[in-house]
Amino acid sequence: MLNQRLQQKLLQKLSPQQILLMKLLQIPSMALEQRIKQEIEENPVLEIDEEYDNDSESDEFGDLEKDSNSDQQNDVDVNDYLNADDIPSYRLNAGNTSASDEHKEMPIVADTGFHESLLLQLDLKEFPSQKRIIGTTIIGNLDEAGYLQRDLNAMVDDLAFTQGISTTPEEIEYMLRVVQSFEPAGVAARTLQECLILQLKRLDGSPQVRLAITILDRCFEDFTKKHYDKILKRTHSEEEDLREAINEILKLNPKPGSSFSSSNTGNHYVIPDFIIENKDGVLELSLNQRNMPELRLSRTYTDMLESYGENKNRKEKNDSQRDAVIFIKQKIDSARWFIEAIKQRQDTLFVTMKTIMDYQHKYFLEGDETLLRPMILKDIAERVGLDISTISRVANSKYVQTPYGTFLLKSFFSESIQNEQGEEISTREIKKILSDCIVAEDKSKPLTDEELTVILKQKGYPIARRTVAKYRELLNIAVARLRKVM
Repeated sequence: MLNQRLQQKLLQKLSPQQILLMKLLQIPSMALEQRIKQEIEENPVLEIDEEYDNDSESDEFGDLEKDSNSDQQNDVDVNDYLNADDIPSYRLNAGNTSASDEHKEMPIVADTGFHESLLLQLDLKEFPSQKRIIGTTIIGNLDEAGYLQRDLNAMVDDLAFTQGISTTPEEIEYMLRVVQSFEPAGVAARTLQECLILQLKRLDGSPQVRLAITILDRCFEDFTKKHYDKILKRTHSEEEDLREAINEILKLNPKPGSSFSSSNTGNHYVIPDFIIENKDGVLELSLNQRNMPELRLSRTYTDMLESYGENKNRKEKNDSQRDAVIFIKQKIDSARWFIEAIKQRQDTLFVTMKTIMDYQHKYFLEGDETLLRPMILKDIAERVGLDISTISRVANSKYVQTPYGTFLLKSFFSESIQNEQGEEISTREIKKILSDCIVAEDKSKPLTDEELTVILKQKGYPIARRTVAKYRELLNIAVARLRKVM
């Protein structure tokens, strides 16, 4: 049975402006530039200020106009909403750069791509039409590393269904050998073993090269596991000859397709969001705002509203004009929110990074990772006065350029453990010491996890062997047996 009743609830909702700010906080500078372009395309009221005055006080951006009641949208008082005297130009801009600043962009070299290069080499060969189609199909099935991941029998079916060509695995195998003769060496291999052998066969045929081919052909599994004693027995070779052969193998390229420059154009260039400079012992922080356009409200639309306001007492205003004005007002609101959100984003980023810089002051002065203090999101959130989720959004996917390199911001956050003196130290400090121990080890007899545990305890870091193994894996360092060098 339906009935009516009163119910009181306490709800907390984010405003559209807050949601916009949260979304802008979590994207890096490179993505922000694209986001701004997208907003400009979607909102005709928002435009780039090409003649931004450097003397305008952009950091004194005023408060946003309060939202008008939906009840009042039927009778918009434009003079109260938008008045040129009430809205100075600085309130219609965001950012700190000037039009006179130099804007640099990274050029990308246009070059022949990996697959295009192979197709060009195929065109230089004289083959019947069917073989040429098979060769093209093989090249089209190569991945970015240059490997053929498609089974030959499956390619027979593909050619039959898509090209109407009746062929055999033997014919495809023949054309595969042709493609494998192309540059770069090792291309179109089906396994790493085949890729390395193809490259060795292009070399001079010296004794060490022939031994290297034998090792890969007959002892590949022992080679990957560095069971050198077994390799010596199976190949009946001397230790010095084995060392020279392994050196030849280590010179090879396991991913021949990646050697092409055009394959690298898909890589993401790291553009730092923050820049920290050490000027005579004083740390200076700045936001990287290169290529960030200045934003303003379009005067075309604001003039339209002003014109409407001047004629507001006329009775001939119809509903279509009123709807147009409401639409423009909504777009202006949206543009203002976006400009204000950009500024709030910059302010939040700066104050958060400034707090991190002060917290890790010793590290940013000297660059020694052992000086990093344990730091979690809560530590920064309490100092900045923001929510932990906000700090997390700031730290995510942001990079900081320091005198010692460019680092992911979240890499400075780490848990803590206690040393023998009861002091809290960062786990990153332990990883650094662990890495230094492995770098300095005797490569012919690398340190095991048990030996590394003993060394760390001697240095005052009492951690378990399984913890050492965990940190070693996080550092992408192999076990002792796989680190062994002849």
